[in-house]
Amino acid sequence: MNTAEVLADGLSRVQEVVHDAVDGLTPEQLSVRLEDEANSIAWLVWHLTRVQDDHVAGVAGFDQVWTAKGWAERFGLPFPVSAIGYGHSSADVAKVRVDSAQLLLDYYDAVHEQTLGFVGGLTDTDLDRVVDTNWDPPVTLGVRLISVIDDDAQHAGQASFIKGILLRRPT
Repeated sequence: MNTAEVLADGLSRVQEVVHDAVDGLTPEQLSVRLEDEANSIAWLVWHLTRVQDDHVAGVAGFDQVWTAKGWAERFGLPFPVSAIGYGHSSADVAKVRVDSAQLLLDYYDAVHEQTLGFVGGLTDTDLDRVVDTNWDPPVTLGVRLISVIDDDAQHAGQASFIKGILLRRPT
């Protein structure tokens, strides 16, 4: 496998988990919070998608799918369009509600497609490019992409865990 194939594989594994975690759930189930301060599946998937959209667009020099493709309007969330969920309060988490599971999946898939288009052309040498000098050591493209995959995988796993609990609850 080459660099592009490894990154695409990691990203595609996240996509599978996201789809499994969201598919078949109602808007009410997507908004359930297992505890008062807990995240919902809707918030987790929106957040992980926004992080990927923001971070990859930033290093690739692309416009974010969120704003360029009208997703911010479709979601209609009461946040600035630049919001990605970092620093959200419990009250903010509660505001992330969706009309359907498909809305979350369609936005995720649009971001996934743009991300795969970017990573598909990367080489080993590209991964050493410094993309953020605000850290010590500075962040390279490789580190940023692995960070996105790791963050997304963790949140997708959390969403899967919540779905498992929801589906085992008596109705």
